[in-house]
Amino acid sequence: MFRLITLVCLLLAVPVLGVLGSWFAMDAQALAILQHQFATVLPDYTRSSLLLATSVGIGVALLGGATAAAVSLFQFPGRRWFEWALLLPMAMPAYVAAYAYTDVLQYSGGLQTWLRALTGAQGPLWPDVRSLPGAVALFVLCLYPYVYLLTRTALNERGVALMEAARMLGAGTLRRVFKVALPLARPALAAGVALALMETLADYGVGSYFGLNTFTTGIYKAWLVMNDRFAAAQLASLLLIVVAGLLWLERRAQARMRFVTARPGALQAAEARPLPLRGGAALLAFVLCALPVLLGFVVPVAVLAGLLWQEAQTAELGLPLARFAQWSWTSFKLAGLAAALAVAMALTLAFAARLGQGGQARGKGLLLKLATRVVSLGYAVPGAVIAVGILLPLGWLQQRWPELPLSAVMTGTVLGLIYAYLVRFSAVALQSIDAGYARIAPSVDETARMLGASRARLFLRLHAPLLARSSLAAALLVFVDVMKELPATLVLRPFNSDTLAVVAYQLARDERLSEAALPSIAIVVVGLIPVLMLSRSMRR
Repeated sequence: MFRLITLVCLLLAVPVLGVLGSWFAMDAQALAILQHQFATVLPDYTRSSLLLATSVGIGVALLGGATAAAVSLFQFPGRRWFEWALLLPMAMPAYVAAYAYTDVLQYSGGLQTWLRALTGAQGPLWPDVRSLPGAVALFVLCLYPYVYLLTRTALNERGVALMEAARMLGAGTLRRVFKVALPLARPALAAGVALALMETLADYGVGSYFGLNTFTTGIYKAWLVMNDRFAAAQLASLLLIVVAGLLWLERRAQARMRFVTARPGALQAAEARPLPLRGGAALLAFVLCALPVLLGFVVPVAVLAGLLWQEAQTAELGLPLARFAQWSWTSFKLAGLAAALAVAMALTLAFAARLGQGGQARGKGLLLKLATRVVSLGYAVPGAVIAVGILLPLGWLQQRWPELPLSAVMTGTVLGLIYAYLVRFSAVALQSIDAGYARIAPSVDETARMLGASRARLFLRLHAPLLARSSLAAALLVFVDVMKELPATLVLRPFNSDTLAVVAYQLARDERLSEAALPSIAIVVVGLIPVLMLSRSMRR
């Protein structure tokens, strides 16, 4: 079992190794390409990506931290509703929000047209939404829930109790917030910002649709437009280094969060309650929490629903609905298969790690821990890097052994896509399964072994029923992530296997926004499933 798990983990690490290995295969041509990139496009990619990431990081830190502090530390009208409503933008992919806001805010959109008719103005009333500031605003609205979720969890643990203790010592409200609560949540805030930045740098839909020169769009231009695999590999490796730095920052912040998870003990007295707000302060807190929900979820959904209604009134529905059914089936098929394989892999790896912690395989615990870490790295790797990392070794093998049908199998079938999905999202399933195993006491395994239960019986009759809910949650999370995934699907999908995400992107790119509304709404509806599950678990 351990050899099999090691082999699987090595296969999942192939895309990253393939990208990094491209530097060892550099020749004079590759060196010339690298020098040309440093002189031409690389400064622009670096400047745009750095400015985008910095602006998004500041935005999500401010918005996510402020909303988390508001609902955790203060009592105001609507607070109970905002506790879960602030998670709704997590169901809205940034590229879907970009399609909606472009339609309503562009020069030929309904809002500017109506305002020009009302005021008599001729030119554009505001800058084009398809710009770097527009992309920053969209990413902040769609990604702030990462910061909100982690920061709120940290503040709920001890924030209210320590705020109450500071009040009893004579500290004012502002001093309690800035000197007690926010420093307490700083590691959680940093972890949430790192996660948001990884999503920002991995994005392709918004960057391509808005015409931004980021590393991810540059990778696709190099591979698909210039047909230059060396340039794509070099850009992918540079992006991978940046993401690895963000992952290290997120892991470090998560490790430091242990001091905020301790039980508050005596400080959690009955009088330790959120501070009531009244008058202007309560109105300010309400507006602060309402605007992200309104702009990040309600408005895009309303715009897409309006576009869909217009399309239903003006188009013949027979062919579009038939094609939509085909796209939906392809998406559900790929997502279901990837979810099933990811959960099976996570269960196997987690069960082996569980045995490695016990007395049966203590000597291999380090190997299993390393294998688990390799699998967990996948979610931090952008889809563009995974696609390049798959195609580079594939091209090398095809050149070495041209008689092998590797290219036809990996790019002509869904095998390449499923492989990319497993590399990217197995970590999501593994995290959920590990959380389920953490709730099963080791004494349960020891008792079963003392009664003579084999490994298979231990898993099938004992662990599997106890992990049923965790497995379902893992499957749903992977399913939704695959439904929304765009970059790797664009490159690796076989002919006539378009998913809802790919179709929505292609229709929006062709300025057929009303037709893109239906697949976009379907993606949002599916994305609501884990958000509602998460909000329910937080309320409980």
